[in-house]
Amino acid sequence: MAATRRLTAILAADVAGYSRLIGEDEEGTLAALKAIRREIVDPAVTEHRGRIVKTTGDGVLVEFASVVDALRCAVAWQAAAPAETPITWRIGIHQGDIVVEEGDIFGDGVNIAARLESLAEPGGICVSARVQEDAAGRLGLAFEDLGEQTLKNISRPVRVYRVAPGVRPKTVSTAPPALPEKPSIAVLPFQNLSGDPEQEYFVDGMVEEIITALSRIRWLFVIARNSSFTYKGQAVEVKRIGHQLGVRYVLEGSVRKAGGRVRIMAQLVEAESSAILWAERFDGSLEDVFDLQDKVASSAAGIIEPALQAAEVRRSTSRPVSDPTTYDLYLRALPLLFSFSRGGVVTALELLEQAVGRDPDYGPALAAAAICRMHTQLNTWSGDWERNRSAGIDYGRRALAAGAGDAGTLANAAYALAYFGEEIGAMIGIVDRALTLNPSFARGWYLLGWMRMWAGDAGSAIEPLQAASRLSPRARVGDLSLALGATYFMLRRFDDALPRFLMAIQESPGNPAVHRWLAACYAHMGRLTEAREAIERLRATTPVLLPVAPQWRTPECRELFQSGFRLAMDEATRP
Repeated sequence: MAATRRLTAILAADVAGYSRLIGEDEEGTLAALKAIRREIVDPAVTEHRGRIVKTTGDGVLVEFASVVDALRCAVAWQAAAPAETPITWRIGIHQGDIVVEEGDIFGDGVNIAARLESLAEPGGICVSARVQEDAAGRLGLAFEDLGEQTLKNISRPVRVYRVAPGVRPKTVSTAPPALPEKPSIAVLPFQNLSGDPEQEYFVDGMVEEIITALSRIRWLFVIARNSSFTYKGQAVEVKRIGHQLGVRYVLEGSVRKAGGRVRIMAQLVEAESSAILWAERFDGSLEDVFDLQDKVASSAAGIIEPALQAAEVRRSTSRPVSDPTTYDLYLRALPLLFSFSRGGVVTALELLEQAVGRDPDYGPALAAAAICRMHTQLNTWSGDWERNRSAGIDYGRRALAAGAGDAGTLANAAYALAYFGEEIGAMIGIVDRALTLNPSFARGWYLLGWMRMWAGDAGSAIEPLQAASRLSPRARVGDLSLALGATYFMLRRFDDALPRFLMAIQESPGNPAVHRWLAACYAHMGRLTEAREAIERLRATTPVLLPVAPQWRTPECRELFQSGFRLAMDEATRP
């Protein structure tokens, strides 16, 4: 997975005098440390919405989205340390830019936090000036200025502050974390129903794979494994978990083994209402445990992403909002964008332009606006081809610049740009990169299928389209039936194309493109009466019948479609 960057608050902690304690009583020290992590550290991190990145023998590295959460966690952590234990912690906190790769974090931000921790006294907390400035006056903490310090392997001096001992922040550990603006989910430990304790490694490993797969969805806030696994073995109602972790959705499940086979049940629940949004069963063989874990995680992530997006759209459109956020505007545009009606697409574009007006670098809205312009062109709803094309290209290029790490933004922007005539190989390469970021992104595979078709390689389009169908067999990621029909059409397998087009008519009766393809297919099959009827149904959906087709890069593909369509039109205009 490619590395990404983000601004975050980093907490580094270690046990003071760890080597001495190990030398004096190795077994007792390890047991005490394990108990403190279980009873104090993990709950404090969970409560304050942190993610434990990694632990060493005596150290813990944690990241937080908020400096305030990081400081509250550190103070609660130190205050809860039992007086009778010889184990005391030193904690350093910094806010900085980090590199994230395969779940680990790197960079100066991490190094500075570690150096601050080494400056702290046992039981103490040291923070950088950036942390002190953000937290000053907000937590009721007192800070002592230790001046600028030269830290090992850090090129510039860092001003350091010490949190005054004995002072606790206001409202520590009382209020539950607020829901983040973007959708949030916790994946709970699955129940092992096999009666075989040795299967715990498989069950826990599979949940970790699902968490990793979901974490690749950039618009989704995923609670870290260390936080969600604090509920392992506990019977806690979903609503309470959502309240405690600050998440809108919870994924829970169970695993049952019989011989060499395993059955995995999973369900996605809306925490507040306890409503089940999606449930699925996965069956497999334990012959290759890791392969099975990968397949289940990929399938679950592929299905959950469109299910969550649909739930978010329903949530946003069902509640009256006098001043919608950028995210609300984007959500409300999505169903209209794929309504295949001129009015729906116009309204969607208006909403997306409002969203971009509020946040010019909001990649998902920019990419969706490019798709709006594409639909406008595809269905000949614009009287000014060049103006519409120029606007679509502008939105697409801005989306690519803004969404470097977001698979959805990259794929949708590249798709629109490919339609408008940008170099098709480069655009396919961008979709390939999006699928590297998130291999479970069903819509990405769908778009890749269309783009390979446009490039003149219909044979290689079938595999990604089938992958999209496997990953999202229920929630729609596009017109899969139409895409498969078009693929077979371009391969001149008209008998295979026809049933897909007929299915597409049932799925999207208002989509003009479906009727065009069906008419052309009937014409090439010599079924001219049915071709005439398809043209008549097309006239009911759009006044202009034959669109410009810049997306087809080979004359052969373009002519195959247009010759069939012209034949159907000629039949329809006969007296």
